Amino acid sequence: QVQLVESGGGLVQAGGPLRLSCAYSTRTFSGYTMGWFRQAPGKEREFVAAISRNSLRIYYADSVKGRFTISRDNAKGTVYLRMTSLKAEDTAVYYCAAGITAQAMTVRMYDYWGQGTQVTVSS
Repeated sequence: QVQLVESGGGLVQAGGPLRLSCAYSTRTFSGYTMGWFRQAPGKEREFVAAISRNSLRIYYADSVKGRFTISRDNAKGTVYLRMTSLKAEDTAVYYCAAGITAQAMTVRMYDYWGQGTQVTVSS
């Protein structure tokens, strides 16, 4: 069974940090681009960050550039999203995703999705 399992969400004060993790099968996803997306209530799911299979290419949405850092450890089968200087507008359900396309920054480019983890930033 193909699985992506997110963890690390929660309630955090504005300006604070939070780190999300997503566990994946190394046998299945080591060669995939891994991405993070988020979806706030009433809004469409939006791209946050993506990292290529060998971590050489990394992409960020303009809204998180300089505040969020994506990384992965293929040996552990985990992709991380380190979030700092959090703002109220970062509040959303965050999803981990895997796609075969190298430069994947849209929802349709991803084939597998986790169940999501809630991040709430209080102001």
